[in-house]
Amino acid sequence: MSGDHSASVAAKNDGRVSQYYDCYNMAVKETVIRNIGNSQGATIPKSMLERLHLQPGDRVHLIETDSGILLSPYDPDFDQAMQVYEKGARKYRNALKELAK
Repeated sequence: MSGDHSASVAAKNDGRVSQYYDCYNMAVKETVIRNIGNSQGATIPKSMLERLHLQPGDRVHLIETDSGILLSPYDPDFDQAMQVYEKGARKYRNALKELAK
């Protein structure tokens, strides 16, 4: 596997075989879209949830990228809002300081 940055290992789960990959130090797991009531969803392995400190009821964000779907606990809109805030805070630093008195 010289020069190849990814490796795969098969793991058996409930009679199904899942593929795990280590791509550039990223854990990737193949999952299947399933019907859940009137919606569809995918399961996330317990080990991955534990590693990312995610629990049932936690909100995550689905971000569509050129490469596919990114599932993240971090809100991309929050990051953008913070950038806008920081720009305004720098620009109006003196006024904010006076208002804080």
